[in-house]
Amino acid sequence: MKSYLFLPLLLISLVVFTKENPVPVTEKSQSEFLRIKKQNNIPVALQLANARYIPQDGIPSDMHVDLISAVHIADKSYYENLNKLFKTYDVVLYELVAPEGTRVGDPQASDGKSFLSMMQQGMKNALGLTFQLEEVDYSPENFVHADISPEDFKNSMDEKGESFFSMFLRMWLVGLQQQATNPNAVSDMDLIVALFSPNREKDLKVIAAQQFLEMEPVMQAIEGDKGSTIVTARNLKALKVLRKEIEKGNKTFAIFYGAAHMPEMEKVLIKEFKLKAKQVNWVDAWDLK
Repeated sequence: MKSYLFLPLLLISLVVFTKENPVPVTEKSQSEFLRIKKQNNIPVALQLANARYIPQDGIPSDMHVDLISAVHIADKSYYENLNKLFKTYDVVLYELVAPEGTRVGDPQASDGKSFLSMMQQGMKNALGLTFQLEEVDYSPENFVHADISPEDFKNSMDEKGESFFSMFLRMWLVGLQQQATNPNAVSDMDLIVALFSPNREKDLKVIAAQQFLEMEPVMQAIEGDKGSTIVTARNLKALKVLRKEIEKGNKTFAIFYGAAHMPEMEKVLIKEFKLKAKQVNWVDAWDLK
């Protein structure tokens, strides 16, 4: 049976530019936001893409929007670099299902005490990583809340006939399908071996990273034909806030959202905001060595 222990937990809840030179956008890299870096075919890092978008007509020349792909548990150094990077933007739009305008630290934000956050805390401990809400500094004035409220989240799910159970069920069905079609997929035996490995944290991280790469068919199952609350509705809110911030005269923006949100975000930035991809920078989120 195909193992989907890690992906649903990380997905549903769901940096500074590297010192490497920026990678020019190609047809392939334009829609890729997560990858495993390998050396001699051995995984060495889970990497996330920071993708920059600029006006298609070049006006204004100093305006750009960066999609900062996030994973909600990661190495401490990943978040330390993020805190440095975020100081360079006029506006940082961040995700947090909470009443409008909420900042991390406010009582209504729950600060990681929700059921999903508790599961992430368990994953953090199992993988030897750190938790985003504990490491990212959300206090600077350039941080702007850009997510829907719990009430809007519930209303959207009701309108779409969604539930967390139905999402988990779709993930499970996709897992069964991939079991039959992908002989290289992570198996339950792989997980058992990793649990009893002397390098358990590293081996579990490699398995979790591999399952992240299988996210596309899972996301397609969750999104369906009309889009989902967990991705589409929240993306629309974030981009609505982006438009307001552009109208205020700000020029440089970061959208700090989970990597699963980014392919759809990119499509809207290109089609509706008339932006074009300029470059992609890859950063290490998990050390897999």
